[in-house]
Amino acid sequence: MTVMDTRPTIQLRSLALEITGQCQNTCASHCYATSGPHGSHGTMTRDDWCALLNQAAGLGVAMVQYIGGEPTLHPHLPQLIDHALSRGMRVEVFSNLVHVRPPMWRAFSRPGVSLATSYYSHHATEHEQITGGRGSYARTKANIAEAVRRGIPLRAGIIHVHDGQAIEGARAELRRLGVTGTIGVDRVRAIGNASGGLEVHNPAELCGRCGTDRAAINPDGVVTPCVMSRWLTAGDVRTQGLAEILAGPEWVDRMAVIPRSAGGCVPDTCTPKEDSCQPSPGVDGCTPDDSACQPGQPACLPKFP
Repeated sequence: MTVMDTRPTIQLRSLALEITGQCQNTCASHCYATSGPHGSHGTMTRDDWCALLNQAAGLGVAMVQYIGGEPTLHPHLPQLIDHALSRGMRVEVFSNLVHVRPPMWRAFSRPGVSLATSYYSHHATEHEQITGGRGSYARTKANIAEAVRRGIPLRAGIIHVHDGQAIEGARAELRRLGVTGTIGVDRVRAIGNASGGLEVHNPAELCGRCGTDRAAINPDGVVTPCVMSRWLTAGDVRTQGLAEILAGPEWVDRMAVIPRSAGGCVPDTCTPKEDSCQPSPGVDGCTPDDSACQPGQPACLPKFP
């Protein structure tokens, strides 16, 4: 009798949990998940997510990132934050910070929780042209200030969407608002809305570290190496254990098509907290605003977050 080895082929340190495809904004020029107001929370239930968190804790995952879509639109986000914390994992919520209800602020203020957000310009018109959300600039700006006031750790990513965009103005405004966490700049990657509607998937658009110590799960329970590599599906946590998926042949096959980095990144700089595979940058040698570190360039390949 042959016993299948279900030990993961990677040492999983972090999980990106894409708990919803719904979002107030459309980000028609660049959203990797093609999220918007008509998106859904998928087929994963609260119990499904909690069961997955239990498995993740058992595999030694140190951090989970809730992302979307807009994760604050999921009705069970506070409970999912609590459950992850109760299992000894740190939590990051990647939010557009357009609307934060009091229960969310209470959840965000818990020890072990941090926030991340995207910012595009210090000009309201430009910011909202990019997000597609009327009033999104003022709301996001106000909630960044509120997070700072509450002492919640916060980092920000600025996506370079078009020529002439007020990148430096956005960065300076974030600092004026009191953001002390990482503020990085990343280019638009030709995935999702940025692909121009073409079903062409180019692994060179990835950072090259997808799946090395992380994985992502979408609203329907599908496992991929990261939220950006969403076409590289490896299994479904509703029908298989996470460890079994990460030890399976589909995972190995998906990982084989991702060009790997040639160096430039120390092991701990590409976590969900510092990750250019999210709509956010890494740090040090991994920063997308470091001209030598772009997907497809030697310093990062065959080398988010």
